[in-house]
Amino acid sequence: MRDGVLACVLVLVAAQTLMTAEPAVMKSTKAREDVAPSTDPTVPFWRGARAVFTDKAPYGQSQPRYRTEILSRWTEKNLYFLFVCPYEVLNLKPSPDSSSETFQLWDWDVAEVFIGSDFQNISRYKEFEISPQGEWVDLDIDLSKPHHEDGWKWNSGFTVAARIDPTAKIWYGAMRIPFSALQSHAPSVGDNFRINLFRSQGPQPNRTEVVWQPTMSHTFHAPEKFGLLRLIAEVPK
Repeated sequence: MRDGVLACVLVLVAAQTLMTAEPAVMKSTKAREDVAPSTDPTVPFWRGARAVFTDKAPYGQSQPRYRTEILSRWTEKNLYFLFVCPYEVLNLKPSPDSSSETFQLWDWDVAEVFIGSDFQNISRYKEFEISPQGEWVDLDIDLSKPHHEDGWKWNSGFTVAARIDPTAKIWYGAMRIPFSALQSHAPSVGDNFRINLFRSQGPQPNRTEVVWQPTMSHTFHAPEKFGLLRLIAEVPK
């Protein structure tokens, strides 16, 4: 009996720990001025950023071969991301068009940001994708709708840049997202957003999915598993 009671207590403690655990935090460092999206991580703009890494499969298994570095910065008007993506074989859409958004871009190699400012209705957030060829799509996601992929008709005004380094087998994808697409007020130091970061890599049947915060699901659309993006002040030089 005593062993059974102890087991129940341990289960309850573990469950409470999971419920009260602090979410993972990605910090975005403020920049003094806006720039065009850059795919060069060595430029001064990106040297002022902090990195996080996606190196897990959706159910939490390690994916060290595709460990992806993601950097972020922000200004009064825009939020920036840079993905540094090692690859083995790319799965690219034929006849790419980077002049307009590409529906179902998620069927190919992409890097993705899911981000929301609504902490009350977490099923509402925005999705931003970029391919190694500079294709893009943005979506206004509402999981209460039966076909949330219809949100691709929304237009955020975000801009992207991408390049492939075939020698190093790394591709780079940069995004510049207007804050006006994320919230109705101006950003400030200390603001938090709900966020998760993803990659889809390689052709079937060996397609690999890499995540920042494991979704513990077959889908990326698991907002209850998002971490946080926190806006922090510029780092003094």
